[in-house]
Amino acid sequence: MMLSRAKPAVGRGVQHTDKRKKKGRKIPKLEELLSKRDFTGAITLLEEYENATKEENCNSEVWVNLACTYFFLGMYKQAEAAGFKASKSRLQNRLLFHLAHKFNDEKKLMSFHQNLQDVTEDQLSLASIHYMRSHYQEAIDIYKRILLDNREYLALNVYVALCYYKLDYYDVSQEVLAVYLQQIPDSTIALNLKACNHFRLYNGRAAEAELKSLMDNASSSFEFAKELIRHNLVVFRGGEGALQVLPPLVDVIPEARLNLVIYYLRQDDVQEAYNLIKDLEPTTPQEYILKGVVNAALGQEMGSRDHMKIAQQFFQLVGGSASECDTIPGRQCMASCFFLLKQFDDVLIYLNSFKSYFYNDDIFNFNYAQAKAATGNTSEGEEAFLLIQSEKMKNDYIYLSWLARCYIMNKKPRLAWELYLKMETSGESFSLLQLIANDCYKMGQFYYSAKAFDVLERLDPNPEYWEGKRGACVGIFQMIIAGREPKETLREVLHLLRSTGNTQVEYMIRIMKKWAKENRVSI
Repeated sequence: MMLSRAKPAVGRGVQHTDKRKKKGRKIPKLEELLSKRDFTGAITLLEEYENATKEENCNSEVWVNLACTYFFLGMYKQAEAAGFKASKSRLQNRLLFHLAHKFNDEKKLMSFHQNLQDVTEDQLSLASIHYMRSHYQEAIDIYKRILLDNREYLALNVYVALCYYKLDYYDVSQEVLAVYLQQIPDSTIALNLKACNHFRLYNGRAAEAELKSLMDNASSSFEFAKELIRHNLVVFRGGEGALQVLPPLVDVIPEARLNLVIYYLRQDDVQEAYNLIKDLEPTTPQEYILKGVVNAALGQEMGSRDHMKIAQQFFQLVGGSASECDTIPGRQCMASCFFLLKQFDDVLIYLNSFKSYFYNDDIFNFNYAQAKAATGNTSEGEEAFLLIQSEKMKNDYIYLSWLARCYIMNKKPRLAWELYLKMETSGESFSLLQLIANDCYKMGQFYYSAKAFDVLERLDPNPEYWEGKRGACVGIFQMIIAGREPKETLREVLHLLRSTGNTQVEYMIRIMKKWAKENRVSI
């Protein structure tokens, strides 16, 4: 396992060496520089060996050391060129194995994989590749096997903890990580992982508290740690400062691009999110998922079936993969795939499998409620809709229309009507009126159907609205006669009818008045 920058860090090594010379300090050895992670300083030193490679009988270790330093700097093409000039060795094979992964060269990757031996260094490289290919359990198995015989390899606990973090076992990750932190309490990577676990288990405030000591003690020479801290603080603070911090890190920390995309999605700037991710070739489940989410959002916004199809395919790819099918993100993907295909019974199979983890999650409850309502279980659908706390979500027309439908199907038409009354006049309020008018009519809830058709008729003198209102008023009258509606309701029915200029109104009013007189009903 290693820290690898996406963007090469070049141009600083010579300055570091010059400063040492000016201060009269002794130029350190290669091993000293590497142990301090001063790779820019190391490559400056190794440039001297580059000249030596032009001489006869050059030691091939020069090339492999140079290649390793290039690799740690993120300069992968130079690393490969130098690596191939080195003589064959286990170190050279491991280096080229990692480079094949970086270049997505499956054929070379398998070739170098076959050369790996059952020795610790080779097995650690294999575990690293498993991790980077999201085969976390395979990586854990290798690390645990090595730890059984080498308890002193404390850093492997961090790698195991990181794998458990990726598998969403945050509490297990914390337990394993504690073993390492007891011995190395100031480790940048371990403390950062501990903070990330706290973020997942608790909240951003708890995570930030864990980062405090790291911020206070971050080495001035370890710039990557500062970048990591700045990046994670944005995440822990719910996106605060995203536009200031994340853009410069997009080509340095891979997650920075993904988190910036998430920020744009939360700001409803779907187009900007798409622009940032459209050219990204996904290689990890997280990247596939995010590309799926962005395409789904853009497809809904633009009414694009092509984008929706791409989203569905990405979700299916992740949810159906061997490494993700049993994880919560994998199951979420399959639920999303079936949601886009409108196969809501299948959606519920997956959502129910991890429902207990998301009881208070608004997005989960929104999707769960829609799926329940779409399959006819409006009672549980209503319950799930009412668990949602987000005011933004509760003002969304999709939420209002589905909740109104649930109320009507659950024989609570008055609550559906009250949803309409709280809305400002708009195209959406007009659509909700139509839904209430028609669904209440279908359910025999003629009083609120008539009220809705009456408002629709006032807003748009469409003959269909009069016909709906007329049918609803007759329906109420029949229910009053049958004793299923209070007789006093007739007064309001007459009021609704008088607001219409249709010639049929007088005949209907005359019949209702006659019945009221015969039954001594005050109107």
